[in-house]
Amino acid sequence: MTDRRTIKIAMNGVTGRMGHRQHLVRSLLALREEGGLELGDGRVLWPEPVLVGRREPALRALAERYGPMEVSTDLSAVLADPEVEIYFDAQVTSAREAAVRQALAAGKHVYCEKPTALSAESALDLALRAERAGVKHGVVQDKLFLPGLRKLRRLVEGGFFGEVLSVRGEFGYWVFEGDWQQAQRPSWNYRAQDGGGIAADMFPHWEYLLHELFGPVRSVQALTRTHIGRRWDEEGRPYEATADDAAYALFELEGGAVAQINSSWAVRVHRDELLELQVDGTHGSAVAGLRGCRVQHRATTPKPVWNPDLDEREPFRAQWQEVPDNTTWDNAFKTQWELFLRHVVLDEPWHWDLRAGARGVRLAELGLRSAVEGRRLAVAEVAS
Repeated sequence: MTDRRTIKIAMNGVTGRMGHRQHLVRSLLALREEGGLELGDGRVLWPEPVLVGRREPALRALAERYGPMEVSTDLSAVLADPEVEIYFDAQVTSAREAAVRQALAAGKHVYCEKPTALSAESALDLALRAERAGVKHGVVQDKLFLPGLRKLRRLVEGGFFGEVLSVRGEFGYWVFEGDWQQAQRPSWNYRAQDGGGIAADMFPHWEYLLHELFGPVRSVQALTRTHIGRRWDEEGRPYEATADDAAYALFELEGGAVAQINSSWAVRVHRDELLELQVDGTHGSAVAGLRGCRVQHRATTPKPVWNPDLDEREPFRAQWQEVPDNTTWDNAFKTQWELFLRHVVLDEPWHWDLRAGARGVRLAELGLRSAVEGRRLAVAEVAS
């Protein structure tokens, strides 16, 4: 007979887009729809969300929509509940540090979105507090679990590239200003005083992707811009955009490979996916997106000749081969949630912790400083 083991999870920030759709609905509630998470020892783990936030009507609306769930606007009371084992945070960045610190002081395991704090010093402090508390802790690094990036990892681990020479990344899309069409991102993203900015948001992603797939980042040189200086908020009121909405960065990786990644909320998409990474190596190249991945081996690489007076007889994209799935890919956020829950309950290996989160915040901080100072900056190891 299967034994069901309930685990209560305080979820703070689930009224926001990411916390609601990806973490609550497509992760924990999806696990419940599947009958829980099988642990492999005769037990099934049953996640029990406790919805926490400032807007009680919005929390109750979620509970009514998705089924009976506890709701609370009192974080201290929720953290005082001995049955609550995990604290999850998907709030705005400016509110995250204090709440995570409070959860750690209460002895809860912590899992949170990134950036984990507004500064590298604060992010490292959270990691050290978690380590001293002896609790399990993790940071969301969802792009590692997307199909296209998992195919790319498969190529790296299989030695497909030979020596990796360079990585070129393009990320972004046009975020409407909010006057004649509603913006598809929250207005705080464009106010530096509220923790906004694309470098702060996306450099933590680039840090863990580069670190895990190709090696640690050893230097950064960045140029940031606020291309759209006037936007309109959720109530239709104009405001000055004080945060960067585009960042153009050059990263040097351990071992000598170079990564160039452009991030922009002021670019119109002319590529197959919102994120694409091209990796060039001595033995082959690949272009990976969120879901797809195409390759070109050196044995099948054409020999282009520069002649602008003639049309290309064969489109360059047609010269690449699609990497097959060879498996079924689940939702990236749900996959990492499953791993974290197994880490908490079974003590299975886990390395996407708050210290890894601090590396991402540090890279964003150095990137912004590089843009101000106009020079390349070295990236040191996160101190212990």
